[in-house]
Amino acid sequence: MIGAGMIGQRAHISQFIEIERCRVLALAELRPELGRFVCHKFGIPKLYSSHSEMLDDPEIEAVVVVTRRHATGPIVLDALRSGRHVLSEKPMAHTQAQAERLVSAQPAGKCYAIGYMKRHDAGVAQAKILLDALRRSGELGQIVLVRAWCFGGDIGVGQHGFVMTDEVRPDGIELWPIAPDWVPTTRHEEYAGFLNVNIHMLNLLRYILNSTPAVSGCHLTRSHGRIVTFDFDEIPCVFEMAEVAGSDWQEGIEILFEKGRLRVAMPPPLLTMVSASVELERAEPVSQTIRYNSPRSTAFRRQAEAFVDDILLQREPIASGADSIEDLALGESIWRKGLEEA
Repeated sequence: MIGAGMIGQRAHISQFIEIERCRVLALAELRPELGRFVCHKFGIPKLYSSHSEMLDDPEIEAVVVVTRRHATGPIVLDALRSGRHVLSEKPMAHTQAQAERLVSAQPAGKCYAIGYMKRHDAGVAQAKILLDALRRSGELGQIVLVRAWCFGGDIGVGQHGFVMTDEVRPDGIELWPIAPDWVPTTRHEEYAGFLNVNIHMLNLLRYILNSTPAVSGCHLTRSHGRIVTFDFDEIPCVFEMAEVAGSDWQEGIEILFEKGRLRVAMPPPLLTMVSASVELERAEPVSQTIRYNSPRSTAFRRQAEAFVDDILLQREPIASGADSIEDLALGESIWRKGLEEA
């Protein structure tokens, strides 16, 4: 495990240590006191002061990278070049060119997965099977509109399950640019923040609808409220984004058919044993609403299990590095369109 912050502990270390098919052998953490605390809390036998030291350990077969976002790319590049399987947090990088550089370094026969845990959510899996079947059968007619939203709220962290210190992260590690060079320097932090929060939904929309859309319209002039419109093979889609205070997590996808509606509501990202809710409305032959009971599970646990199984079974991850290049390309398309229309 590379990185032991709150997300590293709650979303990754605590999940992998419960999987019998793997062993968490080591932690690399730049903050020595935090590293010792986390190794003690989770029973991790080895502690390294840098990822470079860890990558010299021949026992390590795979790494999970959960660091500051602008440090992710260089660390993942080192891990891939060392011949390891890699799972990294999203976004995998901040530009399409960076993402392509990482994928080009992926060793043959090794897994490179990106942490889009929403693809692993049990409710999302159920909704995708249902949507694919509805599109094949045509029983609800054509899709007339897709609406997605992410308004934020309480991410479900709570006060337990992780330890922290007041240590300052040391400087000196390699960092990659957080925005393409054509984005105005004054908006680099805004671009990076947009990716960090909203790339989940860009990835999820591509997954649910089985394609990468064209960007047809964009409103990015407000820092806390944005609207993007897409064309998914002639299916119109609107994505509404805002950052609002509130206890409820508000994120989901609504797919409107000629004769019905499918709605998927996402749970808070760090809430455990809760899956996305799935609701289907049918207008014919009689109006009815079906609410599906998704299995009680944690998306981050399912993601960790999938990464281990991908390695053992030598299969392609459902959120592979190669596929995730499309998310960075889409993010850049949104910002190009937004800057043009500003």
